[in-house]
Amino acid sequence: MRHHSGVSPRAWRSASLVATAAALLALTAACGQEKGDQSPNGQNVGNQAPAKDGDYGSDDGYGSDSDAADKGAGAKAKPAGQLAVWDSKKLGKVVTDSAGFTLYRFDKDTAQPPKSNCDAACLKTWPTVVADGAKAAPGVDESLLGEVTAADGTKQLTIDGWPMYRYAQDADPGDAKGQGVGGTWYAAAPDGKKAAPAAADPAPVDRAGLSTRKDAKLGEIVVDKNGMTVYRFTKDSAWPMKSACTGACLDKWPVVAPVAKNDTRGILEKGFIVFNRPDGAKQQTIDCWPLYTFAGDKKPGDTNGQGVGGTWYAASPQGKPVGAAK
Repeated sequence: MRHHSGVSPRAWRSASLVATAAALLALTAACGQEKGDQSPNGQNVGNQAPAKDGDYGSDDGYGSDSDAADKGAGAKAKPAGQLAVWDSKKLGKVVTDSAGFTLYRFDKDTAQPPKSNCDAACLKTWPTVVADGAKAAPGVDESLLGEVTAADGTKQLTIDGWPMYRYAQDADPGDAKGQGVGGTWYAAAPDGKKAAPAAADPAPVDRAGLSTRKDAKLGEIVVDKNGMTVYRFTKDSAWPMKSACTGACLDKWPVVAPVAKNDTRGILEKGFIVFNRPDGAKQQTIDCWPLYTFAGDKKPGDTNGQGVGGTWYAASPQGKPVGAAK
């Protein structure tokens, strides 16, 4: 049987297949996909979606179709060399290899005991960091470095037990495109922990020149404007007003400078006067008792001067020595 145009069915089908193939070829060429411009998912590499669990990319994961294969973190597993620290405003302190590439850790690994749970497919996207020749970053204990055998047999660098990896999509030193991928991959800190920015300094506390603080052991005690504990010396006297702390004693027990009455909270105002010391310094008192701080207290809340020598005690809001024998 022949087609009405006189062309045999077999010849007509062959022509159709050729036309279809030509159309597909033209469509493919029209996409304009340049070599190395697209990820396996068709997204720009720089905006690649985070991998899901077990999703390590459908190609070899090393970016072998781009320049990253030659210069990037994914070229191949290679030694770390002299580790260094990159101080990132966003990530905090990040450990890098000698070439400046970010090192990562995997939440599904374990540190105690060290174990890598990144399988062969995973290692194509997250190449191991070879342990041989690695040296700790300056200021980091060398004993934190170790090794574990990865799925591909590589002796993989560990930091405090955590296996270290690079990310194939990091093309240049300082890249950290692997941060947060899949909710399981994170840049590593120099001690093997997850990198994290330093906590912001707390806002300064607006304290009065003298106020009080509730201490868990001592109860209500006096503190200065910096939150430092204020002390009494039992060898002093209130009337006549006299300080027995002189000379070298004042290096350890600095005097509390004068404070205005309206710059106090919760302090007894009776006898809240300034003592004119024989050395010319002026010292604040409560109920006429001279007040001091202690050089051994390094931060607000410290009470290292409490009971020293059986003569130094934190001051109560009434100016009494808290805990002193009566």
